[in-house]
Amino acid sequence: MKSFEQWMEAYAVSHQNPKNKQIHNICVPIIFFAVVALVWKVSFFLFIILAAATIGFYFTMGKKIAIVGAAMIGASLVLQLAFGFGFFMLVLIFVAAWAGQFYGHQIEGKKPSFLQDLSFLLIGPLWVAYPLLQKAGFSPND
Repeated sequence: MKSFEQWMEAYAVSHQNPKNKQIHNICVPIIFFAVVALVWKVSFFLFIILAAATIGFYFTMGKKIAIVGAAMIGASLVLQLAFGFGFFMLVLIFVAAWAGQFYGHQIEGKKPSFLQDLSFLLIGPLWVAYPLLQKAGFSPND
């Protein structure tokens, strides 16, 4: 098992270009939201299973990381419940955000991290959130 810091360092390797970072800072949260909202729309039970599995994965990096992950899932669900995006709109949002991601990696000149390890699909949202959390005084090791 990798530590939180090891995951952040590994993800950062293919995310050095400032433009790619900017694109990721926009697209990763949108993709995360769209996935949460789509799974919610498809099946409550699937949502519970996938949310629990995701939080469990985050828990391997520490209790605080699991809480952050649960909060990100919860915030995404609240947004979906508040705005009620339809299935088709969520798919469009998802596809457009992924197009942005691939454009960012074209600029970077490196393949997306998830092509070497699918776990990076769950690391990206933490990587985007981490600088904001640090500014708020968050430390995963406290």
